[in-house]
Amino acid sequence: MKLADHFRIPGVSTRAIKVWQRNKDVFMKDIKLNFLPPFLEPLLYLMALGFGLGKFVESIDGIAYAEFIAPALIAVSVMYASFFECSYSSYVRMYYQKTFDAIVATPLTIEDVIAGELLWGATRSMINAIVMIPVIALFGLIDIRYSLLIIPFAFLGGLLFAAIGMCFTAVTPNIMSLNYPVLLFITPMFLFSGTFFPLSALPLPIQYFAIAFLPLTHIVNVIRSLSFGILEASLLFDIIWVLFVSVLLIVLSINLMRKRLVI
Repeated sequence: MKLADHFRIPGVSTRAIKVWQRNKDVFMKDIKLNFLPPFLEPLLYLMALGFGLGKFVESIDGIAYAEFIAPALIAVSVMYASFFECSYSSYVRMYYQKTFDAIVATPLTIEDVIAGELLWGATRSMINAIVMIPVIALFGLIDIRYSLLIIPFAFLGGLLFAAIGMCFTAVTPNIMSLNYPVLLFITPMFLFSGTFFPLSALPLPIQYFAIAFLPLTHIVNVIRSLSFGILEASLLFDIIWVLFVSVLLIVLSINLMRKRLVI
């Protein structure tokens, strides 16, 4: 497969929404169980780190430690929801359940299937944000008025991580191999993207690397700013970065999956 083929504009139709609807229907069958993790996760992190460890941490940029990490927890949830949905869950639907094979037997194409999967992954991120924002707002750690802007941005950030997850799904030989990108890519982002401490605490080369190559860095920046109602021009760089990389990776992920699934 030539490099140009990797970024060929895929022929996606509006029928992709049918795949989204299929995944939504499955999600709704266990809606209580699916809503539990994004509800409990911020509480656990806030209690252990924000209010526990936070008592021993000086304020960061003039705000309490709990306030500093609260928006980052939303960003991390956005990353996890869409990445795992379009990596492990998509792999199961593709390989074990043969759901993709069943769908392409209908008028839908494989491009429609993958596009629908990406849309659903982004939706999962948005759902997590919708659940987490009121929980964190109850503690007075974010401004609920401006934080509502996080919801549409969570969808955009979810598309980015959904595409990343789908790219790994397309190239991994088996489901156990997905542990490698989690260990070598997702976990470092979780730790070194300005989530639990400012990037300024890191050496300059690592700061530049995080800004250039770690998507979570930009998601954290935008969500943290929106949480406090700080709308600065510098946010345009983060949003443009997310938009540009999202488009590239969405196209790449669809083409890679087409190569894997179409003989």
